[in-house]
Amino acid sequence: MSVDGAQLWTLNQRLLGVVLDACARDLAELGLETKEFFVLAEVEASPYPAEIATALLLPKASVTVYVRNLVAKGFVSRGIDEADLRRHRLALTAEGTQARDRALAALAAEYDRRLARVTPRDRVELQRILRAMLAPSASDDARE
Repeated sequence: MSVDGAQLWTLNQRLLGVVLDACARDLAELGLETKEFFVLAEVEASPYPAEIATALLLPKASVTVYVRNLVAKGFVSRGIDEADLRRHRLALTAEGTQARDRALAALAAEYDRRLARVTPRDRVELQRILRAMLAPSASDDARE
């Protein structure tokens, strides 16, 4: 049986969409839209709006809107970066950390609910496969 990479990509995207849809109410109760959640979850790893846009494959203008909303909701603070006064550095507030953690817990619970359909052995294999796919390779270096 042949497995097409595009089919796997589509199945993965469909799974992510189903999980997010199942968590939409939880996110809304926290005051978050789905894309706002992704931005909120990325702030610690990428504290600059341009970095968030790159990491999440979102247009910079969209990230600006999401950041503005998150600041207005009290989930993110924005300040001048002391190392480069031309840049704004983002940080999670205590409320933002709590909202992010609760949203991640809701996503994890829904994903775990779906993982329960898969044997423990297959879960270990899935984790191994995903890590292998994410590991850097020589061909990745050649593209850069």
